[in-house]
Amino acid sequence: MNAELLEKISADRLRHDLFYLCRDPFSFRTVSYTAPWHTKNSLDEADEFISTEMKKFGQVRMIPYKLQPFRCNSAKPLHHWYDAPRPEDPWYDGNCIEVLLPGKDRPEEIVQLVSHKDSMSWINSPGAHDNAVGTVANMELVRVLSALPLTRTVRVLFCNEEHTPWYSKTYAEEAAKRGDRIVAVLNQDSLCGKSDAAAAAGIRSMAVMHSTEEGKVLADFLVRENEKYAIPLTVSPAFKSHVNDDDGSFIKAGFLRTVMTCGSAPYADPQYHLPGDVPERVDIINLALSAQLLLAAVLDIDEQGEAAFA
Repeated sequence: MNAELLEKISADRLRHDLFYLCRDPFSFRTVSYTAPWHTKNSLDEADEFISTEMKKFGQVRMIPYKLQPFRCNSAKPLHHWYDAPRPEDPWYDGNCIEVLLPGKDRPEEIVQLVSHKDSMSWINSPGAHDNAVGTVANMELVRVLSALPLTRTVRVLFCNEEHTPWYSKTYAEEAAKRGDRIVAVLNQDSLCGKSDAAAAAGIRSMAVMHSTEEGKVLADFLVRENEKYAIPLTVSPAFKSHVNDDDGSFIKAGFLRTVMTCGSAPYADPQYHLPGDVPERVDIINLALSAQLLLAAVLDIDEQGEAAFA
């Protein structure tokens, strides 16, 4: 992989998309909030922005399904106020978004990227670290990868996780039933989220969370990629004992070479699941470096296939 390609990642585009999704014109990305004088809820509006942008670069499929916002229970610990909806609570029409960049020589082999695009449905939070950063990183990867000749297929799922049910579970199960040959799954969730102290110290980091032996192989590969291309990130593999989040959906469906990339482990952002998760707190340089590492990993997997992990 030509290291000069990493410079194709644009911090300016990442910043623009982040503030577009979290500040202006959107504040939230949830079915339970519709801005005054708007006819679509904020999640539908965000979906329209993402899908319209991605159609410029790849094959886009909208996946409709029914979902519910979580209830808020302030009696629970601060960062975990979400409660399951009750049977009488309303259901909404929602969408997940799939973007396909077909490979030319080995299109049946798939590099699967994932990020949830919604913000908290039980409180009003911009959800900048959780998970607009993962969303815009995957959008930027689509832009850059679309201009390159790919050997293998790159497929991106923009899903919803702060609502229920998680469509990533259905998506992964359907992929398993079809017998999809997924070479690796990279779930971007809370990229560059870290403690205030780490941010103040200028620490730029990525934690690669793995729950399986195969996932650890992928995590170690990302560490080597960071060293290989001299990306100024501190990259650390970390064992994730709970098989959950959208990466967990793929692991449970049998895709064991799966990781979640985030900013710290244990996750240290003090504004996690709170209204203070605003875009002004995001370290854009950290975000851009994380996207560069992901781009390097995808391109080397595309070139080498499973041999990349040896």
